Amino acid sequence: MQIYDFKVKDNKGNEVSLEDYKGKVLLIVNTATGCGFTPQYDGLQDLYEKYKDKGFEILDFPCNQFGEQAPGTAEEIESFCDARFGITFKQFAKIDVNGKNEEPLYKYLKSQKGGILGENIKWNFTKFLVDKQGNVVERFGSMITPEKIEKEIEKLL
Repeated sequence: MQIYDFKVKDNKGNEVSLEDYKGKVLLIVNTATGCGFTPQYDGLQDLYEKYKDKGFEILDFPCNQFGEQAPGTAEEIESFCDARFGITFKQFAKIDVNGKNEEPLYKYLKSQKGGILGENIKWNFTKFLVDKQGNVVERFGSMITPEKIEKEIEKLL
């Protein structure tokens, strides 16, 4: 099993194969619109604008599992992100990242990089960095801002 074997739903309900992202550096993030870390959307958008033409993609997965901080429909989340942060990277359907209903992609990501605190995602804005070959190379907790991982992204590009 590799990352390109997974299919996920975008925020419009369309199935998307991660094979579409082969050869790109990916940052996969579980997000929330009502979280103390929500301002990280600014940093994520800045990274995307700076590196998208060099083969960098951000995959945004809203998650309501932590303090119910991602309420609302996909349309409401997209509208909030667009109006407040000008998000232009790909947003996907709201998912669970832990537990019995966890998205299979996240089960895979966690199996590759369990993190210092163990396998489960601890909060919103946990980030997984994937290289051009589909290897999950690093996991960053919520406290690590997008700006702090820019050098890691540059190395992979």
